[in-house]
Amino acid sequence: MTMPAVFLSGYRLMWILVMFDLPTDTRSQRKAAGDFRKFLLDEGFERSQFSVYARFVNGKEAFETRVGRIERALPSLGDVQILNFTDRQYQNIIHFSNQYRRKARKNPHQLVLF
Repeated sequence: MTMPAVFLSGYRLMWILVMFDLPTDTRSQRKAAGDFRKFLLDEGFERSQFSVYARFVNGKEAFETRVGRIERALPSLGDVQILNFTDRQYQNIIHFSNQYRRKARKNPHQLVLF
């Protein structure tokens, strides 16, 4: 039996971008910041910059689920911002590195399910 083809729309597939500024003045604050970074990595996020992490999800429901998980793991101090945008919008990100424009990042061809 053949499985039906599933069309994954670039407007339904989404990216989550988590940006944060966490205090690191004390040992306990540094630990909390490190624990939050580790949490994001364990949740399947990739580090884009030191305090910017991104993850690919399948739709708004998956986005809301991830936001809830992040909210439960927030450190007691600091600022965390979460953005979401479609896969089509993600393809339009312009990235410079050492004053050179980098090629557009290729998006995953399949979803990783855990």
